[in-house]
Amino acid sequence: MTTTTPSFGCRGLTKSFGGHHVLDGLDLTVTPGRVYALLGRNGAGKSTSLKIMLGLLEADAGEAYLLGRPFTRAALADVGASIDGPALYGHLSARDNVRVHARLTGVGDDRVEEVLDLVGLGPSGRDTGRTKVRSFSTGMKARLALAIALLTDPEVLVLDEPQNGLDPEGIIELRHLIRDLAARGRTVLISSHQLGEVVRLADDIGVLAGGRLVYEGPLTEFADGDLEAAYLAATTGGLL
Repeated sequence: MTTTTPSFGCRGLTKSFGGHHVLDGLDLTVTPGRVYALLGRNGAGKSTSLKIMLGLLEADAGEAYLLGRPFTRAALADVGASIDGPALYGHLSARDNVRVHARLTGVGDDRVEEVLDLVGLGPSGRDTGRTKVRSFSTGMKARLALAIALLTDPEVLVLDEPQNGLDPEGIIELRHLIRDLAARGRTVLISSHQLGEVVRLADDIGVLAGGRLVYEGPLTEFADGDLEAAYLAATTGGLL
């Protein structure tokens, strides 16, 4: 059942690199059953914030929370994520790449086949499960990274630029998959530069500028039919 209890987010995150302030008291709240898209210019801190919230980077200040509780490494068992592009074994097949993660997480082979099918790499799709990953296109690697993220049927799904490299068919398939996960009560957080797809995909958005969110809330309340114009006005004063 979908609730409105925040299940993933952060409070007061601050992070600097070499004196450059990337995050400055960032607050972010994602709720179950809704797709949240984090938007921002290159270098705005989208990937940095996601990494801190997943325990991959340490914040200078602030805290992350997961499933309504302060973040702990143990809670990551409830999270599926793909950050900074897929980290894959090129000499292995798609199926064996997923199996490596299945062994680490205690997931059975039936689930391996299920997630390959879900992302279009199994017998009902491109049937590339036995193909060596080194020969994959960027889009096929993105599909495989998504399969690995979905392996444990996580409560929370975090995807950094998941549409990168996908063809139009793949983008549509990804949209339907993410919307279905949210409809079943999962918490979904993505970062994206593809504003046209965000309009079709997201329920809520956060617009990151100056290390803080300049807007967080329903997409429909931020953009009255023109997300691009509203986004540019919020992040660049309307200047390209």
